[in-house]
Amino acid sequence: MIGLFDSGFGGLHVLRGVVKRLPRYGYLYLGDSARAPYGPRHSDEVYAFTKQGVEFLFARGAELVVLACNTASSEALRAIQQCYQKANDNKKVLGVLIPFAEAAAARTRTKRVGVMGTEGTVRSGAFLREITKVDATIKVFQQSCPLLVPLVESGQQDSEKADALIREYTRPLLEKNIDTLVLGCTHYGILEEKIKKIVGKDIHVISDRDVMPESIAAYLKRHPEVETRLEKNSMVRFYCTGDKKHFEKLGGIFFGKAIEAVQMTLGVKDI
Repeated sequence: MIGLFDSGFGGLHVLRGVVKRLPRYGYLYLGDSARAPYGPRHSDEVYAFTKQGVEFLFARGAELVVLACNTASSEALRAIQQCYQKANDNKKVLGVLIPFAEAAAARTRTKRVGVMGTEGTVRSGAFLREITKVDATIKVFQQSCPLLVPLVESGQQDSEKADALIREYTRPLLEKNIDTLVLGCTHYGILEEKIKKIVGKDIHVISDRDVMPESIAAYLKRHPEVETRLEKNSMVRFYCTGDKKHFEKLGGIFFGKAIEAVQMTLGVKDI
């Protein structure tokens, strides 16, 4: 099984694209909607919550877990990967940062890239670090967007408030004359068309659906020792930590069709 973990709903947009690209595998999805958003939380808390989610998915049969959350990838991925490496465990954990960084470096023409992200992602400097690691000549400009995840989690993605916030958050980046904009939070995927309309056709917008399906497909091709262990049953199972009905209602919008979820509680015993 391939597991995907997110702080809430955004990862369902990633899962939607991955299932379409790689339909024969089995999938597990866990959205920690009870404790979202992760962006304002301390890095130690993000690490603890993310590790709980990863362990939960591994305990239910996942062989590969993708942190479909930029805040978790920014603040917890390295430590979690090192934990499994030290244990000589065959379980693998991947993040979303490197595929985004490679895509941004490949597509920018002027070497000026903007990043919209949560407070935690921007604070970590992870996108700046990974993009300039690919190409040191690129200038990266970051913008924290603290109100977008709560807005999306409350189902207001089609509201006038969403338009106003997007304009507010993209204005400083556009003033830096960027030509490429990275949507550095999976929750922003559902706002992609709004964002494209607001920033204009001259800005290349990169979202999770652009990069993650092909990135996971390429990883499995490079690592047959992982691919051969994956179940090929085309099943998708959903878990959430918050209100089940709300998760199913809003999650169906992100996933593109109706979903049924099992509500779980993550605690110390899951670490």
